[in-house]
Amino acid sequence: MISVVIPLYNKAQLIEATLRSVLRQTCQDFEIVVVDDGSTDGSAQAAARVSDPRIRIITQDNAGVSAARNRGIAEARGEFIALLDADDEWYPDYLETQVGMSEKYPSCGVFATNYLFRYPDGTSKASHITHLPFAGTTGILSNYFQVAANSNPPLWTSSIMARKSALQKVGGFPTGVRSGEDLITWARLACQFSIAYCTSEKAIYNIPVYDKNNPPKRRMEKQDIVGDYLSELRASYPDVPFLDLYISHWHKMRASVAMRHGEVRETFSEILKCLRANYKNLKPIAFGLIVILPASVRRHILGRYL
Repeated sequence: MISVVIPLYNKAQLIEATLRSVLRQTCQDFEIVVVDDGSTDGSAQAAARVSDPRIRIITQDNAGVSAARNRGIAEARGEFIALLDADDEWYPDYLETQVGMSEKYPSCGVFATNYLFRYPDGTSKASHITHLPFAGTTGILSNYFQVAANSNPPLWTSSIMARKSALQKVGGFPTGVRSGEDLITWARLACQFSIAYCTSEKAIYNIPVYDKNNPPKRRMEKQDIVGDYLSELRASYPDVPFLDLYISHWHKMRASVAMRHGEVRETFSEILKCLRANYKNLKPIAFGLIVILPASVRRHILGRYL
């Protein structure tokens, strides 16, 4: 049996569509564990209005998405955990595809599919995944960190199924991390377990349109917890391929965010970390040139070229 784990926080208007996308699955051997993480908008009540005996709703005081996922994993009765965020959806054959991969690749601990970005205006696009090490629709993602450093994330929360034992072995999701907690878990899994991957889009990532002319509303944490975890993994798993490439990519992303906010010192600090991890990753050097420009010029360049 598959346990579908859904962390829920203030998604009263969206949770019904998410739950119904699970109930429409062609594979019906599942339970749904909804963990309401202290919602204040009636989310738990909205979930309860979707009537199905396989749905269990667990409530807890607000502790963050990682704690909610971990609670759901602990409460799950199935061998496999299929993660799904409360505002995302699955195509009807999502679980069937995951089960098929678990049977085709029994040595794997993680199973993932490609996914679709869907915007509020109704437009959509497939995630961009490159450097796959296999031909065909499914295969083993033996170079996870290379793919992740050159693509949209190949592992994304609502398109992953993992063995419960694998998630428990890596400690689930780290708490106390405001941004990037899932990246830590994927990296830990990739270092310890084989990953089966399907190139077909089977999940839908409902996201708002990102305005490149304005800086991201949520800043990267000043303390780089994700970077610290990645450094620890590099020390523990020195033979994992492309991990340094991925660490360089992480610091490039942090340099980009710092540059967009006009933070000169942080931008150059992240550029140096990026180059230390992979001296060939030269793109962030441009961030250093842009960040020292007047704010009006910087906004013009970001809006037009980046």
